[in-house]
Amino acid sequence: MKRLLIANRGEIARRILRSAKVRGLETVLACSEADEDSVAAREADSFVVIGPAQAQKSYLNIEAILESARDSEADAVHPGYGFLSENPDFAQAVIDAGLTWVGPLPETIRLMGDKAAARRAAEEAGVPILPGSDGLVDDKSQAHDVAEQVGFPLMIKAAAGGGGRGIRVVREASDFDGALDQVRTEAQASFGDSRFYIERFVERARHVEVQILGDGNTAIHLGDRDCSMQRRSQKVLEEAPAPKLPDDIREQMRSSSVALAESCGYTGAGTVEFLYDPQRREAAFIEMNTRLQVEHPVTEVITGIDLVAEQLRIADGEALELDQGDVEFRGHAFECRLNAEDPTQNFFPSPGRITGLTWPDRPSVRVDSAVESGSDVAPYYDSMIAKLIVHGSDRADALDELRQALDETTVDGVATTLDLHRSLAARPELVEVTHHTHFIEETPDVLPKPEQS
Repeated sequence: MKRLLIANRGEIARRILRSAKVRGLETVLACSEADEDSVAAREADSFVVIGPAQAQKSYLNIEAILESARDSEADAVHPGYGFLSENPDFAQAVIDAGLTWVGPLPETIRLMGDKAAARRAAEEAGVPILPGSDGLVDDKSQAHDVAEQVGFPLMIKAAAGGGGRGIRVVREASDFDGALDQVRTEAQASFGDSRFYIERFVERARHVEVQILGDGNTAIHLGDRDCSMQRRSQKVLEEAPAPKLPDDIREQMRSSSVALAESCGYTGAGTVEFLYDPQRREAAFIEMNTRLQVEHPVTEVITGIDLVAEQLRIADGEALELDQGDVEFRGHAFECRLNAEDPTQNFFPSPGRITGLTWPDRPSVRVDSAVESGSDVAPYYDSMIAKLIVHGSDRADALDELRQALDETTVDGVATTLDLHRSLAARPELVEVTHHTHFIEETPDVLPKPEQS
C-alpha cells in the first residue's frame, strides 16, 4: 500500500489518518459536500468530494467511492466504522477493482452479518451461546414451538439486525405474535431481510466484548471491554478491562473468541460480543463485529497497541508480529462518547456551530475528536463529536481521572451529553459495577434536568 483512501468522516477519519501517516502512507479522504471544510479534510494529504451531504448519495454510494479511488490513484481503502464498513458487497467491489481492502474477507463479513449463521459458527467454535432456535425460524408455527421450549422472557432478533433495530423483548406469551410481526416488518424495512431467530433474554445483563486480531492463519486477543452503560442499545460509556468478571468466564470468553476468529480465517481487527449474566454467572455470544469498534481506544491505552496500525499491516499482507504472550495489560481505561444531543429534550440532535471548546491537557487523557472551535456539527450524520479517553493505574484511579477530565471539558454553541457523563461517572452503581444494559432507561434521575426559565 502507498496511497490510502479513507471512506469515512469525523473522528474515525482523523484516527485513521494518524496511523496511516506514521506508516508513511499518502492519504485521501473521500468526503461529502458537507465535510469539505472539516478538520479531517484539512488534515488529509488530499480529499475527493463523492457526493452531496445525504449519506445515501455519498458515504453509502459504492460506485462514487470507487470512482474517487480511481481518480485519486489510491491503492487501498479503509472503511472506518459505520456506513459501509460491514457491507460485504462493498468489500468485494473494492477487491474486484484491484484495491487492497483494509478489513476481513467479504465472505467473513457476510457470515458474521447473518446473525443466525454467526450464532451457528460461534457454537461450532466452542463459543457459549444462549438457548434459542437452531438457526432461522421458518414460520409462526415453528416460532411458537421455539418460544415454548425457550420460555419467557425471550428475544426475537432479525437475522440481519444491527444498531438495536429488529429486536424485541417478549415477556408474556400473549405479546408474542405482535412482537414477531413488528420485528419482521422493521427488519424488512431496515435491512431488506425479514428473517429472524429466537433466544433467551437475560435480565440486567452486562455487555462484555473481546478484541481480536487475525492474519488469516492465526489470531490473538487483546483483552476485554465492558460496554454495559447504554441507552436504547447504543453504547454510552466503555471501559477496559471488564471489571468484576470471574477469571474462568474471562478466560472462556477470550479463548473462544480466538477460536472463532481462527475458524473463519479472520484478517484484521474484530470484536466478539457477549452478554454476561452475573446471576447465572454465564457468558453468551451476541455477535461478531467485523470492523474497528468505536471503543477501540480503551484497548489501545491498556495494551499500548495501535489497532489501526495493525489493521494496515495485516491488510498489506504482513503476518501478526505479536504472540499472545506478548500482549500485556497495564492499568484501566474509560471512554465517554460525547454526542451533540440534548439529554434534557429526549436526546434531540443539536447541530450547529461550536463556538468554544476546551479539552483536558493531561498525559492521562486522550481525546479523539471530530471538531475544533468553529466547527459546524452537521445534521446529516451520527451525532458523536468526540471521545474522551482516560487511563489510570487501576479502576479507581481511572474513575478519578474520568471525573476530572469531564469537569475540565467545555463545549459551547451546541447541546451535548457532557452533563450526562458527569452524572454517570458519579453514580455508585458504576463504582460498584451493578449497572447493566438498561440502567439508564431504568434510572431516570441520571439524566440532566431542563433549565428552569
